[in-house]
Amino acid sequence: MYKNLLIGLGIILMSFVVVKKEPITLYIIGDSTAANKQPKAFPETGWGMELQPYFDTNVKVDNRALNGRSTKSFINEKRWEAILTTLKEGDYVLIEFGHNDEKIDKPEIGTSLTEFKLNLIKYIQETQAKKANPILLTPIARRNFKNGVLADTHKGYPAIVRKLADSLHIPLIDMERKTAKVLADLGDEPSKKLFNYVDSGNVNYPSGKKDDTHLSPYGAKLVAGLVAEGFKESKTGLGKYVIKK
Repeated sequence: MYKNLLIGLGIILMSFVVVKKEPITLYIIGDSTAANKQPKAFPETGWGMELQPYFDTNVKVDNRALNGRSTKSFINEKRWEAILTTLKEGDYVLIEFGHNDEKIDKPEIGTSLTEFKLNLIKYIQETQAKKANPILLTPIARRNFKNGVLADTHKGYPAIVRKLADSLHIPLIDMERKTAKVLADLGDEPSKKLFNYVDSGNVNYPSGKKDDTHLSPYGAKLVAGLVAEGFKESKTGLGKYVIKK
């Protein structure tokens, strides 16, 4: 009798046990503007390093972005293949390239606009084949002021991303336009604080650094916040996991 009672109590208790849900993995693929940085590069910071704090525990950020990569080299080096081995249903892939695809004078990295488009389609289709969710991002703007006016440096690459998102009905976070607005609103000199500007005498940059492409810790956090904002605006499903900052 007591044995049966204990078994019954055990069954009741088990019914209240909540199976812990495996977090959604949010992969970032892209270039140095998003990449994790080694200590020797500090204060240079990729925005992908600052994205996790914008999410609750339902999302785990896996930042695979790397310095110097393009849509082409990321595939050729089998970086994308490595992600496909672990990509699972319900995961997300943030796709942000363009800075290095523009370098057409370097054949191992640069891509034509047509090749850029085809590579993006490959990422999208192979993500969807895994029943995961691709999200396209245009590249962030460089700090490039001409007579006080912010000038574009990305040529036609962001336009390809926008058209592809529209034609294939893929969520888009237009980081070029978001970051360009921030830079323009701040202006030429004040916008330096977003980038890796370092005075001489720094342990990692003894001669100093003036970098209008790569972000400072402050800039990386701000850009990560714009990405998080984009999840809500583009209605990707990730928006509900974003913690307000």
